[in-house]
Amino acid sequence: MIYNFNGYTYQHIEKINKCHHNMAKVNTTYYFNNTRILTKNNRHHLSTNNFLTIFVANKSTHMHYKRILLKLSGEALMGERQYGIDPIRLAEYAQEIKELVDKKVEVAIVIGGGNIFRGVAGASRGMDRVQGDHMGMLATVINGLALQSALEDEDIQVRLQSAIKINEVAEPFIRRKAMRHMEKGRVVIFGGGTGNPYFTTDSAAVLRAIEIKADVILKGTRVDGIYSSDPEKNSDATKFDDISFEDVLRKGLKVMDTTAFTLSQENELPIIVFDMNTKGNLMKVVMGEKIGTKVNL
Repeated sequence: MIYNFNGYTYQHIEKINKCHHNMAKVNTTYYFNNTRILTKNNRHHLSTNNFLTIFVANKSTHMHYKRILLKLSGEALMGERQYGIDPIRLAEYAQEIKELVDKKVEVAIVIGGGNIFRGVAGASRGMDRVQGDHMGMLATVINGLALQSALEDEDIQVRLQSAIKINEVAEPFIRRKAMRHMEKGRVVIFGGGTGNPYFTTDSAAVLRAIEIKADVILKGTRVDGIYSSDPEKNSDATKFDDISFEDVLRKGLKVMDTTAFTLSQENELPIIVFDMNTKGNLMKVVMGEKIGTKVNL
């Protein structure tokens, strides 16, 4: 008989009467279907009313990254729409993130606001840039609330933290509190960008990733990696599986804005660009599979 529990697959070994088994040395307790599981070394015991069933771990699912920061663009939330938020796409993302949470991966998320408003676009039409950027920050909070709701629909505990104070709808960003949330298994969404105009949500993503000591930044996009040129415009564009920060800058490739990219390079924080819209890709990236393009030193 096979059981799945806590990221492991257990195979039935034997069943013995509890009164003939010395349980004094077993000191770690888990729960499986409301039944106690006692473990000693690599052997796992399922305690029932009259018998002790012994299991052994058949296979473990190894997570290459334990703490990640996922960067999503606001446009990604549009799905097939031209504006706003697509509930279907939002639900798909929530299900993908839930799979990571179930594997005990600590997840933080930064979302852009381009599906609602971009400060740069407003400034190009005569709007004051600072006011435009503040509107963009509010757009990221709206997206954060939408994703928070979708994740909670999947029974995931979520905290939305904002770089600008909106205490009625989001916690203020406090680094130690964010890290504690993640240690408790909660997903943390960072809204409001950096809280300052003239900085993109890419910069916010890198900054927050450094602050919470994330292992990697995962940038979910519509394309499956970094190309020599725009693959949607040039069919001859070639994809990079791995590339260094120096080569990205030398080739003039667009991964993030220069401020964000340089900050990541200086702090030796790797970036993986991948297609978030392909089901299962997020899990594969976190498990260390060669998905998308990895930017590293």
